[in-house]
Amino acid sequence: MSPEPDKADALRAALTASRKAQAKDRTLVLGTILANLKNREIELRHPLTDDDVVDVLRKGIKTRRESVEQYLAANRPELAEAERFQIAVLEEFLPPAADPEEIRAAVRAAIAGGAKDVGKVMGQVLPRFKGRADGKDVNRIVREELQAS
Repeated sequence: MSPEPDKADALRAALTASRKAQAKDRTLVLGTILANLKNREIELRHPLTDDDVVDVLRKGIKTRRESVEQYLAANRPELAEAERFQIAVLEEFLPPAADPEEIRAAVRAAIAGGAKDVGKVMGQVLPRFKGRADGKDVNRIVREELQAS
């Protein structure tokens, strides 16, 4: 087994540390995401891999980003700020993001390989950056490169 703890263990350790520090907001978001992980594990009926944990984290971040937009539209900046804090906490546990130039190079290679529409290019490029790049960003780069070619 690797000496580096898996992502779920890192989340549990962070929850314990935030409880000891009495950081209520941080404890709340970590407790919530760990409950989401447990539910996902029950759904899948097997222990979660780090990729599964990253998927749950990304889903949590996406939900909170949508909440930020809704709170801002409803003129509730204090609630939007609370959601932004939760996003920042969850992002600490994600793998480093892929460099946009690395994504762009992969998109160009897929286009050069014969993929001529967004779906085909996305199908080739997205799996390479799973967990390291937001699908919206990849889609934007694909569209830019297809227009340029």
